[in-house]
Amino acid sequence: MNETLIYEVSGPIAVLTLNRPDKLNAINTDMLDAINQAMDDAEDNHDVRAIVLKAAGKSFSAGFDLDDEVWDTEDDADMRAALEDDFYTIMRFWDSPKPTVAIVQGHCLGGAMEMALACDITVASENAKFGEPETSIASGVVALLLPWLTGPKLAKELLLTGNINIPSQRIYEMGLINQVVKESDLDEAGMGMAETIATNDRLSVEITKRAINRTMEIGGMREGLLDALEADILLETSENEEGKEFYKLLKEKGIKAAKEWRKETIKKTSS
Repeated sequence: MNETLIYEVSGPIAVLTLNRPDKLNAINTDMLDAINQAMDDAEDNHDVRAIVLKAAGKSFSAGFDLDDEVWDTEDDADMRAALEDDFYTIMRFWDSPKPTVAIVQGHCLGGAMEMALACDITVASENAKFGEPETSIASGVVALLLPWLTGPKLAKELLLTGNINIPSQRIYEMGLINQVVKESDLDEAGMGMAETIATNDRLSVEITKRAINRTMEIGGMREGLLDALEADILLETSENEEGKEFYKLLKEKGIKAAKEWRKETIKKTSS
């Protein structure tokens, strides 16, 4: 474990707290390693009957950290390994034999949104904002859960617009989260959900979760997710001149400057 994640066990509940609040809990390599180690510990601990994923500070997470040096590689094999690591870490919350609950406040974006959706239950505050900005930053979706959880129309709305300020109530109406509560009630609501599940029969909960997940996977979900991962790897390793220039500007001048460059480029080419 490392300082990017706080791991605690309280009675039958294991709590994983993303702990980079000064970086909006952006997920870097160290945090991914800590999440996997914490999940190992929680799953190996017989006394743990439910797992909670939450975050320190004002926001759940801004998604994968674009400043992480893992993205600077020009080696296709290294890029594949990084994206696969992201995918399988997200899916640990779906695949875990123990029930998982996400508690979301503030912004919950990109890979972090996928991680929250991979949890069995997601509780969000009224002020939470969701979004998948990948198309706006010349990137792809690591774990394409959205069409399986909300349908293709709404998934396309979220993914193709790149909107990062979708209110939690709208996300609730899409069927992507379970509850929207006042921020002051968020922790109590999320922990209460985990505690309620933890009081039920351990084996019955595990088998029921597995059966529900298996129903989705019989319908092709796992195959679809892996195919989408391959599409993302192809995107990230392809020669994309527009994307290359965008990322160069992003690194040098920041996201606003990169997006403004794209807007101006589109204006010039369409005039």
